[in-house]
Amino acid sequence: MRKETKAVKIGNKVIGGGNPILIQSMTNTKTEDVKATIQQILKLEAAGCDIIRCAVPTMEAAYAIKDIKREIHIPLVADIHFDYRLAIAAMENGADKVRINPGNIGGYEKLKAVIEAAKVRDIPIRVGVNSGSLEKELVEKYGGVTPEGLVESALDKVKAIEAMGYDNLVISIKSSDVLMCARAYEMIAEKTVYPLHVGITESGTLLSGNIKSAVGLGIILYEGIGDTIRVSLTGDPLEEIKSARLILKTLGLRKGGVELVSCPTCGRTQIDLISLAGQVENMIQDFDMDIKVAVMGCAVNGPGEAKEADIGIAGGKGEGILIKKGQVVRKVPEDKLLEALKEELLAMKADALK
Repeated sequence: MRKETKAVKIGNKVIGGGNPILIQSMTNTKTEDVKATIQQILKLEAAGCDIIRCAVPTMEAAYAIKDIKREIHIPLVADIHFDYRLAIAAMENGADKVRINPGNIGGYEKLKAVIEAAKVRDIPIRVGVNSGSLEKELVEKYGGVTPEGLVESALDKVKAIEAMGYDNLVISIKSSDVLMCARAYEMIAEKTVYPLHVGITESGTLLSGNIKSAVGLGIILYEGIGDTIRVSLTGDPLEEIKSARLILKTLGLRKGGVELVSCPTCGRTQIDLISLAGQVENMIQDFDMDIKVAVMGCAVNGPGEAKEADIGIAGGKGEGILIKKGQVVRKVPEDKLLEALKEELLAMKADALK
């Protein structure tokens, strides 16, 4: 059961309050390059991104938000560090939410100026705390960077903003240490009702980052914690969306989209299963259907192992079979397997639309 949190509106989306867990990513274009940033956001939207974050390191980037917002369809979060004036300018130019670390924004008066600007527009503030920037006194208090220190740091910042009369907040605690991050979220979920942005920061490249994120987010989300997530990968942001969708679907937290199952190769495999499975994985991205597709390596075990799939293919020597619900439909030449599967998926999609 998911932890009960406060609902927070971000543009045309809502997180918390029992609403679906939303997927975020961050552009890696220069925000000042409006055209490139819009192009990337539109691609991310098409892939399933619910909320997008853009770095705002300059005043030009803050001003660019206005033009970017005109062309996109999902909420935009301005990512701010160090200069409070950038946060204010970002809000003035249409940012739907602002991400700040109150510890590096420049002190009480500057933080208050940001909060006052947010109050005028009722724009949510994401309070971000990172293990790499934990306050020295908390590191000393707990004998290092610890979950306890991260939670105390986050709650101290929340209390400071609450004292300024504002509670339209989202909290995130980030660490590249998976178990530390999971423990910190477990602890803070017991101490606050604000929605939580969950992710494993600096998780790494496509391989290591996906493994760390799947383990960390799997632990946290399975415990009912988290209202919006980002899978942070060193690579194309589109990969973050694919991974986040799969993590949520695997945990039963999101429906829709084709699920692919495929067997590992073995000595019985007589087709290029690795290549075929990759081609199928790419092809099914175009099908927004809540079904399971199987790609199996041999006709001996294929029908049995794929019986829980809605449709599948299994390879043989120079040919394969098309399977539906564990039943063999017909034999197909090896070089026609992908085409046969696509035709069946198109037919299933057409039937679903009738």
